[in-house]
Amino acid sequence: MNPMWNRREFIASTAAFSGATIGLQSLLTADDSKPRKRIAFLGTEVRTHSHAQHFLDRHAMGYTWGGKWQKPQFDIASVYIDQHPEGDLAPGRIAKYGLKDFPTIEEALTLGTSKLAVDGVVIIAEHGKYPDNDRGQRRYPRYEWFKRVVKVFEDSGKSVPVFNDKHLSTVWSECREMVEDSKRLGFPFLAGSSLPVTWRMPSIDMPLDTPLKESVCVCYGGVDSYDIHGLETAQCMSERRKGGEVGVRSVQALRDESLWQVLSGADYGDTRKLIVSALTRSHNLPVETGYPSAPVDWDWAVKTLSKSIGYVVEHRDGFRTTLLLAPIRDFNYAGMRSDNGEIISCQMYLPMPTHGSTTADFFNPLAHHIETLVVDGKTPYPVERTLLTSGMVIAGVESLFQKGKTIETPELAVPYRAYPDSAYWRV
Repeated sequence: MNPMWNRREFIASTAAFSGATIGLQSLLTADDSKPRKRIAFLGTEVRTHSHAQHFLDRHAMGYTWGGKWQKPQFDIASVYIDQHPEGDLAPGRIAKYGLKDFPTIEEALTLGTSKLAVDGVVIIAEHGKYPDNDRGQRRYPRYEWFKRVVKVFEDSGKSVPVFNDKHLSTVWSECREMVEDSKRLGFPFLAGSSLPVTWRMPSIDMPLDTPLKESVCVCYGGVDSYDIHGLETAQCMSERRKGGEVGVRSVQALRDESLWQVLSGADYGDTRKLIVSALTRSHNLPVETGYPSAPVDWDWAVKTLSKSIGYVVEHRDGFRTTLLLAPIRDFNYAGMRSDNGEIISCQMYLPMPTHGSTTADFFNPLAHHIETLVVDGKTPYPVERTLLTSGMVIAGVESLFQKGKTIETPELAVPYRAYPDSAYWRV
């Protein structure tokens, strides 16, 4: 297949297959007794292990849930796939599921008419070849696509629930505008990643209004890609503290030796305890000949994880969040109570293909929440979480660009309250 087909050529090449196929999706849902909601699925590219592949398969064919196979709770009325690289899976998936591909976002939402004709919109704008900005951030078209969706809503005089995968944008004003648009037009808006809703080991909840003073996440991955995962890992716990979230005052991001020098300071004693606690939840620590070279403590961490990146986030109420992107292979949380110093810790379980799983089923709970968003018209957790963590990422990237300068963030005064239900996967 041509590595980058013209969209019209691609749609023409798959139309015969999708038009002639009954489709696996219709077979799975033929016995439903009531009218089903229908969505427009917008994806950047469908290749092995891309986010669009993970969500398209789950929303078209289903997923494991509670010891059974869960059929999709809605139908995919239309798809828009922006890029078709080498190894493209889109033609096969469209044919397999009997889906209808459209050449534009607008046509996908209107089903080729002049008005909105779907009950929900799923935006998976992650992966693919898109330009980087001068800070090295990939400018995925999340904001652009969202605004085109909003324009269809405005022109149609109605709106429907929208899901946006991962962070909102690399520009704060765009992040804020997306949330404001959802409030202005009154549609449920869900965003973010799988980390807050995947399994937890142990399966602990953070009770609402817990007196917390600090949170830490130690995880792996790169800047402006996995940092959002680590920040959401911490934030889904931190937001449940007494008084709720009040926003962020400043962010400082540091690398390697300068990071460990700051964290070794007198003001970071509790942070060090939490980092060690989070590390003891990891099952993928760096080892020599099958086991850590020494007991896992602060000195071991400084020596073994020397090449790391850290974000220190100071909240407006004195709360602190510390993110450590380190050479490990999992996501680990630790938080400290302010009343008795107790440490609460767990791992957000993320069994990735190539190390831990073949199916990446940590996407299942997020797929489930997207379906209930559309079916019930309610968000399982506040979009302000993703708004705030998107802002943390933007400030962290800027701090790294300015060689560790502390970035003051008055714009991140984003207060909100967590919902009573934590919404993570317990089944």
